Amino acid sequence: MILSSLDWTIVGAYFLLSLAVGIWASKQAGKDTRSFFLAGRNMPWWLLGVSMVATTFSTDTPNLVTDLVRQNGVSGNWTWWAFLVTGMLTVFVYAKLWHRSGVLTDIEFYELRYSGKAAAFLRGFRALYLGLVFNVLVMGAVSLAAIKFGEIVLGLPGWVTLTIACSITLAYSTLGGLKAVIITDFVQFTLAMIGSVWGMMYILGLPQIGGLSNLLTHSNVVGKLALFPDMSDPNVWVPVLLVPLAVQWWASYYPGSEPGGGGYIAQRMFSAKDESNAVSATFLFNAAHYALRPWPWILIALASLVVFPELKDLQSAFPNLPADKLGHDVAYPAMLTLLPSGLLGLVAASLIAAFMSTMSTQVNLGASYLVNDFYQRFIRPDASEKQLVAVGRMFTVISIILGGGLGLMLTSAGQAFNLLLMIGAGTGLIYILRWFWWRINAYTEIVAMLSSLIIAGYMNFGNVDLDSWQKIVIGAILTTIIWITATFITPADDEETLLKFVKKVNPGGPGWKKYQVEGASEPWPVPQGILNMLLGCIAVYGFLLGVGQLIYGNNYPGMLLLILGGFCGYQLKRRMS
Repeated sequence: MILSSLDWTIVGAYFLLSLAVGIWASKQAGKDTRSFFLAGRNMPWWLLGVSMVATTFSTDTPNLVTDLVRQNGVSGNWTWWAFLVTGMLTVFVYAKLWHRSGVLTDIEFYELRYSGKAAAFLRGFRALYLGLVFNVLVMGAVSLAAIKFGEIVLGLPGWVTLTIACSITLAYSTLGGLKAVIITDFVQFTLAMIGSVWGMMYILGLPQIGGLSNLLTHSNVVGKLALFPDMSDPNVWVPVLLVPLAVQWWASYYPGSEPGGGGYIAQRMFSAKDESNAVSATFLFNAAHYALRPWPWILIALASLVVFPELKDLQSAFPNLPADKLGHDVAYPAMLTLLPSGLLGLVAASLIAAFMSTMSTQVNLGASYLVNDFYQRFIRPDASEKQLVAVGRMFTVISIILGGGLGLMLTSAGQAFNLLLMIGAGTGLIYILRWFWWRINAYTEIVAMLSSLIIAGYMNFGNVDLDSWQKIVIGAILTTIIWITATFITPADDEETLLKFVKKVNPGGPGWKKYQVEGASEPWPVPQGILNMLLGCIAVYGFLLGVGQLIYGNNYPGMLLLILGGFCGYQLKRRMS
């Protein structure tokens, strides 16, 4: 499929806008590391919230949703819908704590919370691991989707698409730092929502689809519509619903849904004006990410079952697509080739923008780890702010080259998603408890991280005959047992560090009883935070599932779910005011 001149004009206009934003923000970004990596710590909640949403939507996101829907039905999305629990816990418990810490990165937190050489080692190792290995793996998964999009929609070889998009991304992210990233994220989110909704409406109106009602009654689609998996078959509902809701959300470290907050979510919270803006931004992100965006992608995925029912149909339609890149996830970009000129350009621009948004965030975040937590901490403690910004820009270039190169090696969005889940399986509970239990120490995290890597490596490359969900559960259980044991047999952090942490962050609770600051009157926020988390989850799930029921024509249960969501949202607003 070759885009028309109008389509390319729209795509080119977005490229120019991104470069203009980078140039505009470059003067302020070059001042110091806090300007380059935290946008000066004065960002408003609405801009940060939209930036978080935009970052979680990359070119691979609708591909992943399409893969899940085509193979497991709509209910297959509980694999990622379950992460809402993590997100709401971050909103109502951890957002304030992160902002109070005052750190530049969530890795700097290690030497605020832990003490001694173990804390220093953990900070340096995690900086390299997250800044290079894990970050590059995330960018590789994102690049894979851009490659498939380019080969199917743009008619360009994968490496050409990557080179062009990565070059523009590199330009504005190295020039303007996080501020340029956040502003371009806002444009990207606007484009993405317009493009996905408009594209969905056009596709539903195609003659081979024949409208929404015909789609929902088509023989290829009827069996895929259920919002919940078949509860009579444990082989279906256990991996699709039980494991994500009971284990995955707290056990796995996944980008954008880190237990206890972290990664670019923490970076956006550090960039907020104050605690209130940090909390509001994170709530907006979770509401929009789970309740606002999924249905256009789901409906296009269902429509693809009519147009391209089997993989062989995709292969026949796109014979030039390399065999190792053929999968159910390519059905989404395949459906976009049916769009008319102009609309195709808008959707193409939005998906390219989505790719650039995620890549720019990841390279900025990874560079912040490598500069603040490795280079400055261990190599050049006396480096000037300008030198640190220059090194940050250098690491940005290296990271994007490695991430794009990995994307050429991966084959499917589902493969990358499962690999990310398994690598972090079992470590998530530490990130939740370390704020509220003094006994967790740096050795706990070191042991958990190493054991998780070893177990994930064995599960993936040791010819273990288990399903992905079984590997995640077993990995989580084994890793958790190992790190809990390590916690009790390794030395505790020193008293001075623990007292300093409590004085600065004031986490409260029985886990810090012996270190509580005298005269501290603030009640422990966790019980109220958990109640708010539950209300927030019910509100968002109510709107998500209620809209789904209305789309299916089930007006009565749809309205009940929307009313339930609205009621919980109202109660939540009263409690927050």
